[in-house]
Amino acid sequence: MVGQKTTQVQRLAFWSIPIAIGVLGLKMLAWWFTGSVALLSDGLESIVNVVAAIVAFAVIGYAAKPADASHPFGHHKAEYFSAVIEGVLIVVAALLIVSEAIPAIFSPKLPETPALGLAINLAAGIINAVWAYMLIRAGRTYRSPALLADGHHILSDVVTSVGVLVGLVLAIVSGYAVLDPLLAVIVACNILYQGWKVIARSIDGLMDRAVPAEEEDAIKKAIAANATGSLGVHDLKTREAGAAIFVDFHMVVPAAMPVGEAHDICDRLEDAIREVHAGAKIAIHVEPEGEKAHGIRVKVIEGLRS
Repeated sequence: MVGQKTTQVQRLAFWSIPIAIGVLGLKMLAWWFTGSVALLSDGLESIVNVVAAIVAFAVIGYAAKPADASHPFGHHKAEYFSAVIEGVLIVVAALLIVSEAIPAIFSPKLPETPALGLAINLAAGIINAVWAYMLIRAGRTYRSPALLADGHHILSDVVTSVGVLVGLVLAIVSGYAVLDPLLAVIVACNILYQGWKVIARSIDGLMDRAVPAEEEDAIKKAIAANATGSLGVHDLKTREAGAAIFVDFHMVVPAAMPVGEAHDICDRLEDAIREVHAGAKIAIHVEPEGEKAHGIRVKVIEGLRS
């Protein structure tokens, strides 16, 4: 199941590349027909989509590598670097847009052949909207920060495209050509905000953020329902690392309980937790009743069972 999820994430990341290139081509064609600075700004943001898609595909492949001697906990966090890079690229795109828009404010002109350019840009926006929905849904399902970052950025691109279309229609109808470059500046500000959100979300992940509250509650319920034989658990900790979930807690057992019985309880708990989170990495510290200090701990980790 985990392997299938990895393959699906990699497949989606790969198809993001040709789709991003196609959308970029449509948006630059719309700009070529119209000469609109706002449409150019929309196209420049799509250049970021292309670069980000390539980076995401490469990073997702690296993150899927199995654990090794140098990285015993795996390479899952690599996906966060893709999201950080995408956030930085978004900021660069915003600065490029401003550099194009400012001079145009002082010498504005209305777009040429606006109907054709707007129609082409609308088609590109529809493609982006569908693909953003698919990426965000898959990113949440497969817990992929790279897919989520890509999907949210493309969704912001869709919002940008809608704003550009509405603004250009207003500029054409009113005859105020200056609305075109002013709209481009507004687009740049929105892109900067979206870039900041992408970077902040990724940094949060790199800081070992706990799983969402509802997911932690599900883990607690699984433990409570399957800890029969133990005297209780404490110090539950969870963290996310890309697509991986790490669960760590202490389990107290009677001092006279044989190691084999404690081991069986741990097996049962691991199975229950993995029903909630398939592929979860679990560490259970077994403590004898009445132990004041850390005591004797038996780590039950996948691949290290006795």
